[in-house]
Amino acid sequence: MAVPKGKVSRTRRDKRRSAHWKLEAPGLVACKNCGALIMPHRACKNCGKYNGREVIKVEESK
Repeated sequence: MAVPKGKVSRTRRDKRRSAHWKLEAPGLVACKNCGALIMPHRACKNCGKYNGREVIKVEESK
């Protein structure tokens, strides 16, 4: 049976575990109606549409 060669310190163990924790850029897609960048599967905050339907009332800026 395999036996570890020596104790692995908490610091060394945690460094190995946290090696794959990275920040990722959010995947953005263009709105089909106005072209603004939005998160996928969410209503556009610029025009208020989702999947071709208006789901949010958006006030136009003057």
